[in-house]
Amino acid sequence: MLHDLQANTRSEHLSSPITAVIVGAGHRSMLYASYANIAPDALRIVGVVDPDEVRLREAAARYGIPPERCYPTVEALVGSGERIAHAAINGTMDHLHVATTIPLLQAGYHVLLEKPIGTTEAEVLQLLEASTTHRATVMICHVLRYAPFYAEIRRRVADGEIGDILNLQLAEHVSYHQIASVFVRGKWNRKDNGGSTMLMQKCSHDLDLLAWMKSGSAPVRVASFGGRMFFREENAPEGAGRRCLVDCPIEASCLYSARKHYLEHGLWGPYVWHGIESLSLTPTIGQKTESLLTDNPFGRCVWRCDNTVVDHQSVLVEFADGSTATFNMAGNTSRPCRSIRLIGTRGEIEGVLEDGFFVVRHPDLRSRSGYSEERVELKVSGDMHGGGDYRLVEDFLQVLRGETPSLSTTVLADSIYGHRIGFAADLALEEGKWIDL
Repeated sequence: MLHDLQANTRSEHLSSPITAVIVGAGHRSMLYASYANIAPDALRIVGVVDPDEVRLREAAARYGIPPERCYPTVEALVGSGERIAHAAINGTMDHLHVATTIPLLQAGYHVLLEKPIGTTEAEVLQLLEASTTHRATVMICHVLRYAPFYAEIRRRVADGEIGDILNLQLAEHVSYHQIASVFVRGKWNRKDNGGSTMLMQKCSHDLDLLAWMKSGSAPVRVASFGGRMFFREENAPEGAGRRCLVDCPIEASCLYSARKHYLEHGLWGPYVWHGIESLSLTPTIGQKTESLLTDNPFGRCVWRCDNTVVDHQSVLVEFADGSTATFNMAGNTSRPCRSIRLIGTRGEIEGVLEDGFFVVRHPDLRSRSGYSEERVELKVSGDMHGGGDYRLVEDFLQVLRGETPSLSTTVLADSIYGHRIGFAADLALEEGKWIDL
């Protein structure tokens, strides 16, 4: 698949620094753009698109972008007829990904696109067709492919170290404070709000890894089970109020207290305080407290929100070669982590991303245990993506310069497999049946 990347894109070998425009100046796109701060000879930010005046001004100030290169919409950016940069970093909301990317492709931009690709399979296929028509590079931000932990596992699989994969077991454990903040109180608590199901918004990384480890064999059948079991009104503790800081007598002892999460521990700030950015980009404790007392959705009791997405889900996949895979998303865990276990015809690989190492085992009758074991130590950064964020941007720039893509390079046509699994899993969950791909 990788050799098709340059063949199917414009024959444009760009020299450094490559210029880029930020589209949607939210947390993720601003993080990718910050690579320009550590590698200014490789990337330079020259424009920004965002309908939010506060975000627009913040990005412009950070990168020295002149007013004439600040745009409220993608249409305003491309409407001038001038391509102001080589590429765009698109970090808009899920339901806007395809609608904003296609005009960029038509205007000649290559695109680094935040996951998920789109909110429906039809959208994803529409974007694939557009990227082929305009021969543009569209790289999806599946950053875990670039984390040293997963990149080294994939290299060993590609080298045949454990033979052919018979079974894959992946899991993501979502912490109690993240699920409460992002998927119960926050903007991804309903598909009609955030644009995606929890599986596609939170776990498209993991589904991509699952498909990537089986590269060369397509998924053919999917089933799924799960639901919203815990964060429901009937599970609210006796005496719980509707807002933590307003009418809840048990707030001081509640694990999900908005005061504890957001004021005392400062968790999930970019999400929690977005609604008061018009007051200040660095709101005071008084302003934060007032918002939680009034209309800030993060001040709500976790059992009395309007959330509809699942808080746990299991996915079962069958591949064309007969191998199988499972993925389990469990919310409300004490320790957030991602785990992987691959069972092959000649050995197995097992590890937890956050531990910073994985183990390779092979059958060995000379050993008392019946197997040999190698512990592979890796450097894992403190961020949630295991050090993959900047490596992703670096690889995107490398591809645009016409250099050889890495093993991790996520070609759009390849990225679709993980998304197809996710869309099928959500349909299987809804309809209670196997879904054939």
